[in-house]
Amino acid sequence: MTRITFCRVCRSKNIKEFLDLGDQPYANSLLKHPDEKEKFYPLSLSYCLNCSLVQLNHTADPKELFSNYIWVTATSSTARNYAKEFCSNVIARIKNSKTGYILELASNDGTFLLPFIEKGHKVLGVDPAQNIVNMAIENGIPTKCEFFSSSSAKKIKKEFGVAKVIIARNVLPHVANTHDFIKGISICLDDDGLLVLEAHYAKKIFQQLHYDSIYHEHLCYFTIKSMEKLLNLYNFFIEDIETSPISGGSLVVYLRKNKVKESPAVKDYKSAEREIKLNTYKSWLNFAGRVKKHKEKLLSILNKNKNKTIVGYGASARSSTLLNYCGIGAKQILVIADQNPLKQGFYTAGTHILIQSQDKVMKKNPNFVMILAWNFKDEIMKILKEKCNYKGKYIMPLPNKPKVLWKN
Repeated sequence: MTRITFCRVCRSKNIKEFLDLGDQPYANSLLKHPDEKEKFYPLSLSYCLNCSLVQLNHTADPKELFSNYIWVTATSSTARNYAKEFCSNVIARIKNSKTGYILELASNDGTFLLPFIEKGHKVLGVDPAQNIVNMAIENGIPTKCEFFSSSSAKKIKKEFGVAKVIIARNVLPHVANTHDFIKGISICLDDDGLLVLEAHYAKKIFQQLHYDSIYHEHLCYFTIKSMEKLLNLYNFFIEDIETSPISGGSLVVYLRKNKVKESPAVKDYKSAEREIKLNTYKSWLNFAGRVKKHKEKLLSILNKNKNKTIVGYGASARSSTLLNYCGIGAKQILVIADQNPLKQGFYTAGTHILIQSQDKVMKKNPNFVMILAWNFKDEIMKILKEKCNYKGKYIMPLPNKPKVLWKN
C-alpha cells in the first residue's frame, strides 16, 4: 500500500487530511476462521485545496482487491429492478440506437447489461474478477476478464470498434489511475457516443454521514465540481444528472465528447453544492467531528441493549468500515445474515462475526436486527416480515443519527 503525495485529479500537492478511521482490513477480505491472521491498513481521507476532491490517503494494490470478488450485483432485487429502469433511461438518450454496441466497465455478473440484450442491443462487459466473469458468461453475457485501461481500450477498439455507449457504474472511484481510465474511455467511445458514470455522491455522504462508504476500494469521493475538473481534461462534458437508488443515492452523470447544453438539473446540482459550501475544507473537517459523535451514539444504543439478542443483516463492504471503526464485534452482534452464498460461512474482516443464511440467523429469535446494509432497508424489512415473520426491533445505524425502529 502506498501513500499519495498529490491529488488524484489535479495532481496538486496541496492536500490536507481531515478524517482518520484507523487501520482496517480490506472490507471484502472475509475470513474462513475467526482466529485467522489478517492485515490492517490505514484508512484516512484528505481534501484537495485546489480542486476540492475528497480522497483516500493510501492506495491498495487493485489485484488484491478485485481479482477475486464477492459482491454479486444480482444478489439485490433493488439492483435487478433498477437495471431495467437504467436501461430505458440510457436507450432514450442514444442516437442511432440500432447500431454499435454497449460497453460496460466493471460489469460484474452482467445484471445491468442483460436488459440491453433483451432489447436487441449488442453488449460487451469488462471486469477484472475471473469468478464473477465466469458467472456473466454462463448467463450469456459476453465479458472480457481484465482491468480496463488505455492499453486495454486500444485492444477492445481494434477487436470490436468504438462503442455507442460506455457505462461505468460505481467504478471510477475505485480506480487508482483515474487519468488513464478516462483516457481509455475516450479511446473506446464513438465521437457521438454517450458516457454514463455512476458514483457515490460526496454531497450525499457529507449530508447524511455515509462514512461507512469509505473503504479501501473507494479511492475518490466526487462532487460535481471535482468530477467535472477531471472529465473536462479529456473533453467530456456533463449533459444531465440523475439519481440512482444504489448505495443510498448515487449520482448518474450523462456526458458527451463535445460541449453540450447543460440540463437544469446540472445547474441545480452545482448551485446546491455552493449553497452548503460543500467544496471547502472547513465543511469536511466538520464532517469528521460528526463521525466521532455518531460512533459514540451507536455504541450507546448497543451497550444499553447488551443483554438482548442482536443480529446483523447485510455483510456489505460498507458495514466493514462501520463495524471496525466503532469496534463492534461478536460480543455485540451475535451473527450476520446475508443472501449472498459466497459470504455465508465466513467471518467479517477485522471484527470476526459469523455470516450465515437468513434462515439460520432468524432461527436465533433476535430481539433486534441491525440493518448494516441500510441502503437496502425497505427490501430487507419486507423480506424479514414476509418470509421470517419477524416482529422485533431494528437498529438503523445510518443515515444520519443511529436510531431504533419498531416496524411490524
